[in-house]
Amino acid sequence: MKQGKRLFCPYCGNRITKEYEEDILRDFCEICSVFFYDNPLPVISAILEEDRKILLVKRGNKPYKGKWCLPSGFAETDESIEDAALRELEEETGIKGRIVSLVDVDSCSNYFYGDLIFLTFEVIRIGGELSPGSDTVGVKYYPVDKTPRLAFGSNTKAINAYIKNKSDYWAIVDSFALAVDESQSLEKKKALLSNRLVDVIQENAGTIVHNWLKDITTNRSTPKYQSFDKGKLFERSHIILSQFSKWLGGVYTDKDVRDYYIGLGKEKRKEKFKLHEVLSALSLLRKHIWEFALSHGISKKTLDIYMAFELDRRIMIFFDRVTFYTTQGYLDKPKS
Repeated sequence: MKQGKRLFCPYCGNRITKEYEEDILRDFCEICSVFFYDNPLPVISAILEEDRKILLVKRGNKPYKGKWCLPSGFAETDESIEDAALRELEEETGIKGRIVSLVDVDSCSNYFYGDLIFLTFEVIRIGGELSPGSDTVGVKYYPVDKTPRLAFGSNTKAINAYIKNKSDYWAIVDSFALAVDESQSLEKKKALLSNRLVDVIQENAGTIVHNWLKDITTNRSTPKYQSFDKGKLFERSHIILSQFSKWLGGVYTDKDVRDYYIGLGKEKRKEKFKLHEVLSALSLLRKHIWEFALSHGISKKTLDIYMAFELDRRIMIFFDRVTFYTTQGYLDKPKS
């Protein structure tokens, strides 16, 4: 409970008086010439999260008996705050842990304990069996977005800080799982992080095609394109890019992609393009798509860097299919 009023000096037994020290009125012993300080009590809490569920305990003692909170308690004399966090975790939940990092520091005034400083650590489990301790009557993992009202506001603040710190990481994990799982539904594919960059590409299809045309009409690897109708080239390429999100997002089936690009290969053969020029033109288009995406919307943030890698993988897979089907169409013999 809150500290009571200090009446006598613990050193000499003289009655305590009040004196100002640096404009602050403090308890003072005139005989010992000593000031006494009332400092906030240090409280430590542990956030143990598994599969986006946070371990909470139900309090068995006052204050807030029956309320949920993070595994928490006071640090003891001659005990580090890290050791205190791990001790309280084990005493209240049965779980042995290891400190990962400091999540949050908060100060508050509590009606029961007085002024407190909460220090909250992220902890990972290294052993033990989950079970309530001597001063807890329940232990349970709650989804991070469905925690009950907690006994201490500082616990709520720490959990919110933890979720904010983990949000980019969780978004990357989710997006990666979707990106590598071809069986995911079209609706779930809409959650891919790199879709933002795909939208940028689609919205700027005209600019990208214009840059690509300047390249292929001057590049030594694509001489046939230098004399070909620029209007037709722009129209065909703009169709591909304006539908880019649908190509990548699974709106079109593999059969749709195959039929379109086999048809493109046949068309290029009919127009007397050499196969290596067609493949070089596709490679240059891929380059311009990638360069434009990198220059629009990519920063040094971890999330943006991941989006770039994810987009690169999607573009690579798509253009590998495009190259294969275009080649197949080019090499297919016309039916007599």
